[in-house]
Amino acid sequence: MARTRGLVRPLIALSAGLLLISGCGSGVTSEKTAATSDKASSGPVVVATTVWEAALAKAAGAKQVTSIVPASIRHAPDYDVKPSDLAKVAQADYVLYSSFEPFAGRIKEAAGSKAKMIELNLDNTPSKTTGNVTRLGKAFGTQKAAARWNTTFGTEWESLNKKVRAAWPGGKAPAVTAQMFTSWAAKLAGARLVGTYGPEAVTPAQLSELSAKKPKFVLDNENMSTGTVLPGSGAKQLNIANYPGQDLDLLAVYRKAAQQMEKAFTAS
Repeated sequence: MARTRGLVRPLIALSAGLLLISGCGSGVTSEKTAATSDKASSGPVVVATTVWEAALAKAAGAKQVTSIVPASIRHAPDYDVKPSDLAKVAQADYVLYSSFEPFAGRIKEAAGSKAKMIELNLDNTPSKTTGNVTRLGKAFGTQKAAARWNTTFGTEWESLNKKVRAAWPGGKAPAVTAQMFTSWAAKLAGARLVGTYGPEAVTPAQLSELSAKKPKFVLDNENMSTGTVLPGSGAKQLNIANYPGQDLDLLAVYRKAAQQMEKAFTAS
């Protein structure tokens, strides 16, 4: 009996130890599960090079979105990447960029991030915008949110188009010249696009050619402006922004452009 009691004590201690270890393991697993659940509920961490890509991510349903280039920087490709920017990328699940941004290709490598890089073709024409939102929705697993935004965008585009058309001078579609990256604004206005230019400054030959087409308005690119495009032509120049503000509201870009054109058309 004494020998049996001697064996029972170690077995009880071992069982208690196993229960303790099991309990600790369960706690760690629970913590990991909770962390995973929290991340799943909030969605992926998205870092965009500019507010344009960030706005597309937000439209697609992403909740944790930040941009590297501040909205206050007018020409994003000129931005100098800082160490703090690389720290953001290191924590990202996705990094969004555009091919015309010279710094974008170096960001992931410099930060040592394992994030998935997604290159976007930035263009505010409706098909490109909805295509980008749909693509990001599939990547993030937020297809329903992306589809809802695309529906809202379609309705908004039609409404803005009607408002600007109602302001056509003399009830006729005005002739406009647009910078190649703001030709979407001419479509939004239902205007008659008689020529495009850029992204470089207009040459003397282009000046002569475009002026001869007698556009009433020039839709310049605020983010890449080279100054007065058609001096002496009599055309009124509007500065159209492609990038949203810090609020990442992409629809605001279209509303602002529509308001600018509506006001200019009404006054002419």
